[in-house]
Amino acid sequence: MGHGIKLKQVVEKMDLKNLTPEVELIEREVHVPDINRPALQLAGFFDHFASDRVQIIGYVEYTYLQTLGEEKKLQIYEEFLRHKVPCIIFSRNMQPEEMLLKKAVEYDVPIFVTSKSTSSFMSEIIRWMNVELAPCISIHGVLVDVYGVGVLIMGESGIGKSEAALELIKRGHRLVTDDVVEIRKVSDVTLVGAAPDITRHFIELRGIGIVDVKSMFGVQSVRETQNIDLVITLEDWNRDKEYDRLGLEENYTEFLGNRVVCHSIPIRPGRNLAIIVESAAVNHRQKQMGYNAAQELYKRVQDNLAKHK
Repeated sequence: MGHGIKLKQVVEKMDLKNLTPEVELIEREVHVPDINRPALQLAGFFDHFASDRVQIIGYVEYTYLQTLGEEKKLQIYEEFLRHKVPCIIFSRNMQPEEMLLKKAVEYDVPIFVTSKSTSSFMSEIIRWMNVELAPCISIHGVLVDVYGVGVLIMGESGIGKSEAALELIKRGHRLVTDDVVEIRKVSDVTLVGAAPDITRHFIELRGIGIVDVKSMFGVQSVRETQNIDLVITLEDWNRDKEYDRLGLEENYTEFLGNRVVCHSIPIRPGRNLAIIVESAAVNHRQKQMGYNAAQELYKRVQDNLAKHK
């Protein structure tokens, strides 16, 4: 089984109230980023029961339980808890009855309650668990938010990634992480980057040392996570290499099976990296909005040639 989310983390993040403090939570984890509303199970149908998911009891299930006789209810509770579900969460501050709490402690299943409505709580917990349980890799690079575009700057050690990031921050953009980027595949089209806890919002500048970006430039200069929309690879200028000067063709790089647009930028003294990164980000946004400068230029040249024929 892959990595899981600690149940304690779920309780803290989702602000849940624990109704079974006797049940120990320390070693418990959730491994599936989905939930189950156990309406059919409470009605006695346990085939295809997704018992490895967080179980959420909403208003429908709660009112159905009120209609059952004590004996029937006890039988259903026992059958339900026997499946060793990770936990049961009651929404809308609905209070489970004493009998269920007692049985839950007996079967070692924690029960929580949230004040949120069932549907908004469901969408919130699923979205959060999807991010937490997404496939994850760590790579060497710098991630910045430039005009809302998540730009991942990569390249050899010492080529100037951190210096470029610092200049971008001075120009009003935001740092997500320097040196190590944790990339999570949240969906087939979305990659989200974040910093490891330990180095969050610090930049290392050779010759100066560690710079605390958040305290130096304020909270508006950093952010916790950002989608990765664009990759810029910095490389030493090579006289013999042909560099793309028009950008008619898109190049891509791949992380966890997702493709991201990638530009290789040759480094040379006097080239202002921050402005190049800004321009690449704006250009990327224009393309997303349907405007492609390279194609526009190509069209103008073609029109010009046609005129002079």
